[in-house]
Amino acid sequence: KRAEALRRNATSPWATEDQFTLFRRYLDQRHADGGMADMDIFEFAAMIEETPIKSRVIEYTKPAEGRNRTLAAVCLTDVFDDGLSMVYSFYDPDLASLSLGTYLILDHVAIAREAGLPYVYLGYWVPGSRKMGYKAGFSALEIFKNGAWEQIGDPEQHDADLHPLSVDPIAEQVARISLPDSRS
Repeated sequence: KRAEALRRNATSPWATEDQFTLFRRYLDQRHADGGMADMDIFEFAAMIEETPIKSRVIEYTKPAEGRNRTLAAVCLTDVFDDGLSMVYSFYDPDLASLSLGTYLILDHVAIAREAGLPYVYLGYWVPGSRKMGYKAGFSALEIFKNGAWEQIGDPEQHDADLHPLSVDPIAEQVARISLPDSRS
């Protein structure tokens, strides 16, 4: 309810300067030590625009006087036959009190319902990761583990299936994950 004044606008996957400015502020204040901290505008544009599947950029703006709206949040979203996949989202760190991360997820659930899609995919989850822990707070959450979808249950009961000596970057670990072709 705190964010209900925001306006949603779904656009084609095209990067803008306003999006990149917000993205940089988000990274600098929330994930300055993360793997994307050094991303420049060209890499950002590639992340948004170079997609072989149907993707949308969903912008959330604060209403303002006149024609100017302030960008509050953005989510790169892939559209599948059975649901929406929230590829990456970011928001104005000055608006943290609005719980925008949670708001974006709940709004994507609403979008999926409106479109008759049964699933919203929150993306990769790493057991024990503080930055990804929020995903485990949503009900009806399933994870793909050992070749099958299962209810997450107690998140503390899951271990990362990584070799203890693995030093591969997270992106390479994710790239090797084997996922099902569809949700039968």
